[in-house]
Amino acid sequence: MRKSGAELVRHALEQLGVRFTFGIPGVHNTEIYDELNSSQSITPILVTHEGGGAFMADAVSRTSPSIGAMVIVPGAGASHAASGIAEAFLDGIPMLVICGGIDRATDKSYQLHEMDQHAFVSALTKRTFLVESYETVIPTLYEAFDIARGGEPGPVFVEIPVNIQRFKGEVAAMPAYQPPAAPAAPDPEAIRRAVALLRQAARPALFVGWGAKGAAAELIQLAELMDAPVATTLQGLGVFPGDHPLHTGLAFGASAVPAGQNAFADCDLMLAIGAKFSELGTGFFFSAEVPENLIHVDINPDVFNKNYPAAEAIAGDAQVVTGALLRALGNDGGVANRARRDGTLQAAIAADKAAYRQEWRRHDSKGRVNPEQFFSALRGTMAAQSIFVVDDGNHTFLTAELLPIHGQDHFIGPTDFNCMGYAVPAAIGAKLANPGADVAAIVGDGCFTMTCMEILTASRNNLGLVFYVFNDGELSQIAQAQQLVYNRTPCTGLEGLNLAGVALATGAQYLTLDGADDEATVMAEARRLAAEAGQPVIVDVAIDYSRKSAYTKGAARTNAKRLPMRETLRFIGRIVTRKVTG
Repeated sequence: MRKSGAELVRHALEQLGVRFTFGIPGVHNTEIYDELNSSQSITPILVTHEGGGAFMADAVSRTSPSIGAMVIVPGAGASHAASGIAEAFLDGIPMLVICGGIDRATDKSYQLHEMDQHAFVSALTKRTFLVESYETVIPTLYEAFDIARGGEPGPVFVEIPVNIQRFKGEVAAMPAYQPPAAPAAPDPEAIRRAVALLRQAARPALFVGWGAKGAAAELIQLAELMDAPVATTLQGLGVFPGDHPLHTGLAFGASAVPAGQNAFADCDLMLAIGAKFSELGTGFFFSAEVPENLIHVDINPDVFNKNYPAAEAIAGDAQVVTGALLRALGNDGGVANRARRDGTLQAAIAADKAAYRQEWRRHDSKGRVNPEQFFSALRGTMAAQSIFVVDDGNHTFLTAELLPIHGQDHFIGPTDFNCMGYAVPAAIGAKLANPGADVAAIVGDGCFTMTCMEILTASRNNLGLVFYVFNDGELSQIAQAQQLVYNRTPCTGLEGLNLAGVALATGAQYLTLDGADDEATVMAEARRLAAEAGQPVIVDVAIDYSRKSAYTKGAARTNAKRLPMRETLRFIGRIVTRKVTG
């Protein structure tokens, strides 16, 4: 049979269950866009910038069973999308990046957008493909899909030359997609050795990351069996439910909230599942005290022994490995005589959490919005299944510490690549993928300015979601660090930002929230406008950043201790001099 490359692309994407593609049509991909326009199951979404489209695709993968996909032009389309592709790559998020390509059938050079795309994106992706024949279009996309979702997930780049898209060629068949085999069972000897360590531990603890997604039921059972506190990475918030009495919060050690600091203080064994022990996840490494008895579980064996040596490393799918550990431990896990099984641990965690919130609530925000009151109202006004999206900045760690996340896929944000500008487009992608869910973005004003025009995409598609913009007029996380170290804050002021003007330009509703307002009332109105009008809503929040999060304070102390004494004295001298001289 004779089919165009664009027809073959449409067939493959429909077989793979792709629901949305994100990008901008251009001369090298209009054939694909024309085919997708006729699809009954795929909706192509026009974005204002391919970088925003990549963040939308990322959010679709994080919050739904479908894979996020892009259809972009070569050259500038690929370079614009690079930040979002890289975020997905370092965060372990599957993504299909389908890119048009130059005409490979001609002998002409210096074509429009001509560049070595594969050299450019190879460091940002698990693999790149160049389709060279009609027969390989469908198999290549199927292979790319399996690679993107297999092992540690990530983006895969597929270039389809414009000549193959436009014209028809012979193909023997248009095969259906056949999913790969189920994950393999872990090494039984490794399970046996890990169980022996677990049985000997008096005060075990769990540290879980995004790689443990899908294993919540097993994690809960394991934590309760061992009566072990559970901390998560930033990306892993929600992998273990935040309202569980054994959940301590983000991180452990000096960068954690008091519940995490105290519950992990005497830990003699750590079971880490789906966590890389990255810089952000550990509070800049030296905040985290990892015990000698570390059992590290991850689907990617390359992460083992990178930053902390493991007493036992188990490669495999988190749900499969955790299930195997539970079966091997038995009904009481061999830990029935542990001293903490009298409920004192859970009581201590609850008391520490309550005391921390009270400290925040007592803080005088001087007419601005107190973060604890904001997040208490937000949690109280939104359903348990709501999706919260954050960006990079002070608001990220305030959200992590003050907003309990009850389930997986309910919290997303940029982590290891830590790319500013994520929240606005990612919230749009999350709402597209989950039209029945409440979606709220919590975003700093600096991050908001990077991608706020993407709200136009939400308006075009009648998406009712709310953007809470923490507006304090500066890049506060950096400004606070600058003030401490340099006694001045160059290039961090955000003067002149008019959020009402942004709302007018993008078709959004606009509300304000300051310290004199009732947070719950404003939030209820924002949700009503979003739901009834099918419009995005921008809420201009006069946030108070004067009190730092526990994570920020712990990270600052840790980084200070890492400096050589000579450099510490030099910094102190500079600070004192500038304070004296003004």
